[in-house]
Amino acid sequence: MADTILGPRIRQRRREVGITQVELAQKIGISPSYLNLIEWNKRRIAGTLLRKTAEALGLSIENLASASEGRLLDALTEIARLPSLQSLDIEEPRSSEFIGRFPGWARGVAALARSEQEAISRAETLSDRLSNDPFLSETIHRMLSRIAAVRSAVEILIEYPDIAPDRRDRFDQIIDEEVRALSDVAEALAAYLDKAEDADRVLTPLDEVEALFDANENHFDQIEKDADGLHDLLTEPHPISRRQKADVIAKEHFGDTIGGIVHGHSLVNTSAAHTRARQSLANYAVGAILMPMPVFTRRASELRYDIEALAEAFSVEVDAVCHRLTALPRQAGSPRFGYLRANAAGTIIEMLKLDGLAVPRYAAACPLWVLYRAQQSPEAVIRQRALFPSGARFVFVARARNQGPTGFGKPRHYLTDMIAMREDDAHLTVYSPDPSVPVEEVGPSCRLCPRTTCAHRVEDPFSE
Repeated sequence: MADTILGPRIRQRRREVGITQVELAQKIGISPSYLNLIEWNKRRIAGTLLRKTAEALGLSIENLASASEGRLLDALTEIARLPSLQSLDIEEPRSSEFIGRFPGWARGVAALARSEQEAISRAETLSDRLSNDPFLSETIHRMLSRIAAVRSAVEILIEYPDIAPDRRDRFDQIIDEEVRALSDVAEALAAYLDKAEDADRVLTPLDEVEALFDANENHFDQIEKDADGLHDLLTEPHPISRRQKADVIAKEHFGDTIGGIVHGHSLVNTSAAHTRARQSLANYAVGAILMPMPVFTRRASELRYDIEALAEAFSVEVDAVCHRLTALPRQAGSPRFGYLRANAAGTIIEMLKLDGLAVPRYAAACPLWVLYRAQQSPEAVIRQRALFPSGARFVFVARARNQGPTGFGKPRHYLTDMIAMREDDAHLTVYSPDPSVPVEEVGPSCRLCPRTTCAHRVEDPFSE
């Protein structure tokens, strides 16, 4: 989808620098008519031609073809299909043009939609608390009782102006006591709600951290360089103890590097996002220590990207391997991976994006994804050959693992890790499906999926 932004971006940038189609076409060595087709998304542009165009327009390829704008296009497409906006006849097919010409406004629209969704979520959470939280129920009842006492005392003083001075003093004392008590209750309520709000505020900071990883294509060269040689410090044989040792090493060696990355990125603004980004980058550093990239790249190719075999080869957990696969440097002949993690409630709690795979941000993902099926078979690796309504094909590989203490009588709580790859890349891996493997029709989410006859639909689709 990000490719559809390039044409409008080129046209807008060309106008900004004040050159004609003929002039730009001459600079990059194509005909004006072919450039016109590119600008109106009638022809794709990539490789050397894209590089020449970016240079002619005074931009880097990263600025001209930003992965974050593909993410923004996914968001605007989903926003355009929100049920509350269907009466507005939003020109969804022109979303890429909107981003290309007015990227700031496009980000603003997406931010407002995200803020509205967050506000709705908080309102629903607060409503649920008001209905079910005993602390809130009791506190509000106490506040109402105090307010009623103050009101009654004030009404008496107003209705009986000739009341005796000693009786008036008594009512003044009652009002003072009730107001002080009301103030204490209100302060306690405010503190409680502040803590609850902080605990729930995860949407925007998560977006900021995902933008940081998107901008770096899930790969941080400085961390990789700083991790060089630290793997030799690991002597523990067990995966858990090795991870713990790597955590200690990461805290000792990567504080300044991680701080520089976080503070040097314009999209990470809030303090909550800074905290989350530091933790995510610390986890990245741990992976770099456990699985040095040069060795990991070679072994991953030799083992055909088998997540269980790689976990055994490096004495690490499978989820660490999944994360590391997304950090593989882009090079010809190597597959690209995305990563999703879901909890037992089916909520996607972590995502490292794969270009072309649209993960809904304002609704639940398709229930047919193997991501949600894996918890029926814990610790087993399950593959899915997925066909989206757009015709895009992906191979999903998921595995559910227990999170928390183990032992008799202890409840099992599972998290599911899933890597995603394009089906064209899957032939490079051990998960390459042969023709006998059935193709499963899935969608991004029920709201966006045009398959109206799906038996698992939980929400009415957007109607064209």
